Amino acid sequence: MPSSRFSTPRRTLLAALSAAVLAFPLAACGKSEASLQDVHGIDLSGASFGDGFRLKDPDGRVRTLEDFKGKVVMMFFGFTQCPDVCPTALVNASQIKSLLGKDGDDLQVLFITVDPERDTPEVLREYAQAFDPSFLGLYGSLEETAAVAKAYRVYYAKVPTGNSYTMEHTALTYVFDRQGKLRVALRHEQTPEQSVEDIRKVMALN
Repeated sequence: MPSSRFSTPRRTLLAALSAAVLAFPLAACGKSEASLQDVHGIDLSGASFGDGFRLKDPDGRVRTLEDFKGKVVMMFFGFTQCPDVCPTALVNASQIKSLLGKDGDDLQVLFITVDPERDTPEVLREYAQAFDPSFLGLYGSLEETAAVAKAYRVYYAKVPTGNSYTMEHTALTYVFDRQGKLRVALRHEQTPEQSVEDIRKVMALN
């Protein structure tokens, strides 16, 4: 895989800023859901944001969180030309599914592109399934992408690079319980083993 254009401190800073943005509304508004104890990620039980989306899969079918009820969902925002953060996150997701053993069948990984101009349905399909055949890429129009990113407090920005561009974006993975409720944000620096511990706690909720 290609080497990263961004330094490790830069990627760490993006993740840290994302965590800070997520923490504030929880402290300010309180939680209505029972908190998860001792997670490695960020406990988002009772979060007042991120309650759904309407995006298309590579077949053009409109997808929502309702489609995945009964499964625990991992959702990551990124783009297929990402040199480091996205492939690392999806490799980790593949390892997480494997480490879960038979419970991996109850896990659905979603990859939402923040670069719909270049990430065509065909590109998204090939990219997501290269990491695992069950992984699903989702996309929307520029306006729909901006709306869903805002709904999940996800930062992204186009950065010019010569005659082209790259994308900066939040490096967190959201985890939803079997009822579609947002529960945890996995940090980019978590190991697959630590993420499995968090996901098993989510699986045990319902």
